[in-house]
Amino acid sequence: MAGRAFSEFFVGVRLLLRGVGRYVRSPRLILLGLIPAVLSLLLFVGLFTLLFYNLDGLSGTVTWFADDWSADLRSSVRLFAGIAIVGASGLFAIVSYTAVTLLIGDPFYEAISKAVEDDFGGVPNEVDLPWHQELRRSIFDALRLLAVSLMIAIPLLAGGFIPVVGQTVVPVIGAFVGGWFLALELVAVAFNRRGLRLPDRRVALRRHRASALGFGVAVFCCFLIPLGAVLIMPAAVAGGTLLARRSLGLSIEK
Repeated sequence: MAGRAFSEFFVGVRLLLRGVGRYVRSPRLILLGLIPAVLSLLLFVGLFTLLFYNLDGLSGTVTWFADDWSADLRSSVRLFAGIAIVGASGLFAIVSYTAVTLLIGDPFYEAISKAVEDDFGGVPNEVDLPWHQELRRSIFDALRLLAVSLMIAIPLLAGGFIPVVGQTVVPVIGAFVGGWFLALELVAVAFNRRGLRLPDRRVALRRHRASALGFGVAVFCCFLIPLGAVLIMPAAVAGGTLLARRSLGLSIEK
């Protein structure tokens, strides 16, 4: 079982690589995918600039109990607090960046996903909802995912206070948790095309948990690279479409 899970994990990684290959072969898809990704990046750069500007104050606020400690011990605790705040914020930002980018670039990513589906014969009985209804459903599902990811980011923030463990084990857990939520986000376009919602995504991906994690963790790691989120986002949508088809039992081989 462990060997099969390990193999399936790398199937997910290969789905992202296939998405990259599909993406780079089409200059039109490159242009379509970069526009919303850049807009979202500018928004999140501004938010993180604000976070770092206020980091000392935030670290002091969450470590109020150390106000009367010695200067060296208080500084050490607040250093760990600052690292934990940045780590938890980074996890939440990666998931929320994907959600915001998909909402901004819905027409662009819909075109990318549809191009991938057309490679395998398209989607029979495709559900075509009015744009305002589709937007409302997408926003609602995205907010539900963000709320859950925020609830998970909070205990990870607390774990970041633990010396050594908070800087080694917690980031790995964060990558897997973030990867799962990214996978749920990035299959959304293909699932929405079939009239399926967030609960349907969860059920389908749980049946292929290892490959979904492999795909999501690979995307998560790419997002940690400077400008990686901008460059990989369109390819991640293409790969997410392949993951969606595979999780629904559809062919992804020509």
